[in-house]
Amino acid sequence: MQKIAVGVIGLGFIGKQHIEALRRVPGIEVAAASDADASMRNWCQANGIENFYVNYQDMLKKVKLDAVHDCTPNHMHFEVNKAILESGRHVYSEKPLTLRSSEALELCRLAKEKDRLAAVNFNYRNNAMVQEMKGRVQEGRLGGFSHIQLEYLQDWLLYDTDFDWRISRETGGESRATADIGSHCFDTLQFITGERITAVYAVFHQQYRKRKYCKEKRETFSGGQKGDTYEVADVENEDAAHILFRLEGGIIGNIAVSQVCAGKKNGLKVLISGEREAVQWEQENPDKLWIGHRDGGNEVLYADGKYLTDYAKSFAVLPNGHPAGWTDALTNGIGNFYSQIRDRKSNIRYANFEDGYYISKIVEACIESSRLNRWVEIKGGEKYEKKQSD
Repeated sequence: MQKIAVGVIGLGFIGKQHIEALRRVPGIEVAAASDADASMRNWCQANGIENFYVNYQDMLKKVKLDAVHDCTPNHMHFEVNKAILESGRHVYSEKPLTLRSSEALELCRLAKEKDRLAAVNFNYRNNAMVQEMKGRVQEGRLGGFSHIQLEYLQDWLLYDTDFDWRISRETGGESRATADIGSHCFDTLQFITGERITAVYAVFHQQYRKRKYCKEKRETFSGGQKGDTYEVADVENEDAAHILFRLEGGIIGNIAVSQVCAGKKNGLKVLISGEREAVQWEQENPDKLWIGHRDGGNEVLYADGKYLTDYAKSFAVLPNGHPAGWTDALTNGIGNFYSQIRDRKSNIRYANFEDGYYISKIVEACIESSRLNRWVEIKGGEKYEKKQSD
């Protein structure tokens, strides 16, 4: 098997997770990395990455690479993804794809023009039990949808001394909680149901108008700031949101997202009920699926291939009793992407740039809805191609 040479741009929390996942995929070589922090050269040397560049453009020019992962802050995604595609490489981007849907659409067109594969890391669809939920929907086990609700709750920005680059509109975007974690809800929901969100009614909540900012650098999720000197910074986007949505088939559901909910660390929960049965999955207990029945006892299904639908079997990589979690889902998605690079006939499960573009339209509709205090229809956006999720 010929190795695929991969570069990674951005070596913060998520960039390091991408590197770990890449090394679990057979036939992949992490050949180069780039980060604006020159001290990351030492980290690369300690972790067996020979080529390090402070300027990612230098990496793209000087190293022979087949694909590149964009793990930079949100405001850089458009320029970095565009540079990767223009250099002729396949691209695996962190979400959100861009801060503006117009930029996302430009990237979709560029990927098509260059005939390059282009993925967005909506990680949760790659969990075995999310795949199982979709498999059950496809087989008609749930029946017509009767109730749908999702929540994604975190507490890492609960205090006014919690600060991150996402809080600035310039680097994080006009929306934070909705774009950052709500986008995962949108993708997971649309993936499972096979239906697009066509309208939203969103209410945004801002816990703090100002936050205390310590200039000492810290990684995302690394805990509260530590330092003796703080500056006060304006908060320019929402800490939480409550979103009603309507799917193509007409069902109305709700999503709650928050980054200021005490005790909740990464609490993504998805409940979908049909006329025959309901399924519920919690990201913090990822190897179990609750199945609800009107008549008879409810069930808890474990993530073992022999118990799952044919659609989900290949994503259950460990035997029963060996829980697979967040890093395994990341590896599943990245592995599926590189299988497609090797063989364009592979079964595509990852989110592509068209998916990322449509989700950027949903986020913009939520921003508009919260401002206008009314339902907003989502206009434009590419129709979901069934081959992307079947």
